[in-house]
Amino acid sequence: MSSGPAGQTARSSVRPITRVQQSATLRTTLRTSDGVAIEAAYDPGPGPVGGPAIVLAHGFSGDLRRPHVRRAAGVFAQRAAVITFSFRGHGGSGGHSTVGDREVLDLAAAVEWARSLGHTRVATVGFSMGGSVVLRHAALHGGRTEARADGGDSVGSFGSVGSVDAVVSVSGPARWFYRGTAPMRRLHWVVTRRAGRLVGRLGLRTRIHPREWDPVPLSPAESVPLIAPTPLLIVHGDRDPYFPVDHPRMLAAAAGDSAELWLEPGMGHAEHAAEDALLDRIGAWLTASWTSATAE
Repeated sequence: MSSGPAGQTARSSVRPITRVQQSATLRTTLRTSDGVAIEAAYDPGPGPVGGPAIVLAHGFSGDLRRPHVRRAAGVFAQRAAVITFSFRGHGGSGGHSTVGDREVLDLAAAVEWARSLGHTRVATVGFSMGGSVVLRHAALHGGRTEARADGGDSVGSFGSVGSVDAVVSVSGPARWFYRGTAPMRRLHWVVTRRAGRLVGRLGLRTRIHPREWDPVPLSPAESVPLIAPTPLLIVHGDRDPYFPVDHPRMLAAAAGDSAELWLEPGMGHAEHAAEDALLDRIGAWLTASWTSATAE
């Protein structure tokens, strides 16, 4: 889903990270509840110890070292502590990608790490595949717990590993198995064919699990009604070549009044196309949601 630049690739206006900041960065290996090793990094940001933290979930074929991921993390780190990690099958993490299913466990491990570092308010921001993961994670581990049903979602039986205080999904799908655009048809070839998975491993540096989902996990559109009252922001470009605007509109309709929708004029897909100004607006939205929650 983030297999290459989609639309105009955004350029960075973030000042370079200083040596002092680099020395404060913490790297570790997390262990998911199903035993997969996940590489992760922590940037403390400008605030006090225990202040808000943002956990960034990248798109398919990304990892925490990719320039577009580091750029997004750099913008968010001007407002809060930031945790980046590589999903299973990506970068230096173990395992194989399940393209959005068991990746919920990877995100859960990162959120749990943020809590263990003393952060009392934690938000998740996901792009493309990561955008679907943050929605499912919030539905399973936050929001209206009494409304959830474990049946039909392979992660439900693992139990809650930590809720979040705000959720942002950028360029995410609303439904599974979408093949309505050429980029998504190519992605399905990469994921479902043996030759495609070889291309994914050698060309995209992404190891993809050969088995199909069983059972099929809760879809993003089925997840969003379960997130309230946690603040939810849905961000999507009107020139996204992967998922047209009916996807964010479907998500917003399913969430009802509990979500905010931003349709961004001229924006393409995911991290590559998210300008620094947009990322900063997302950071400001998160800051406002935290401030509002504190006031209540």
